Amino acid sequence: MFGVVFPNRSFPMDISSFTQIDPTHWLLDMNTFVGEAYDSIREFCIFLLNGLTLPPDKALAVYIQSPGSPFLYCGAVTVSRPSAVLTLPWPDPGGQMQLTAADSAPISAKIGVSVEDLNTLPSLDVAAEKRIEHLALKVGENLFNFMQSFCAVDGSKLVVPTDILDRWFKKFQERSKRDPDYLKGFAL
Repeated sequence: MFGVVFPNRSFPMDISSFTQIDPTHWLLDMNTFVGEAYDSIREFCIFLLNGLTLPPDKALAVYIQSPGSPFLYCGAVTVSRPSAVLTLPWPDPGGQMQLTAADSAPISAKIGVSVEDLNTLPSLDVAAEKRIEHLALKVGENLFNFMQSFCAVDGSKLVVPTDILDRWFKKFQERSKRDPDYLKGFAL
């Protein structure tokens, strides 16, 4: 049905590496893969295999779980988006005491994959959406700081020149052409 790769860390792995919980849910125990260093795994590539019969209104959703924490949604693949490299923002381990028998396996991090309705998922790539939001915020801050240097105060209002957006955008373009690393400062 699907395969996974941990970029720079593994060869492609198929569904047999996962424990099937039920017909639509699978878990990968990170303890068997990397042990306690699960948080060193920052990316996860998931892809649909040829011949997959996933309906167009369904998706394979990816979740991660640190020991003792709830599952956190990361993104999904669909028939129209058959592969994705997802960022794994591991949550901090849960603070609650984890009691286990002395001979039981240690509680470990997990990656979960489940078949879900496409229209119930918030996004196909949560990390990319957050990077775009961060970029918009940084550009907005840059614009505000530029405008502030040209504004005047009229009572409780800031007054800026009418051509301020054109001036800011021209300066923004010139700086990004001069310094290729300038735009990298706006990324995460």
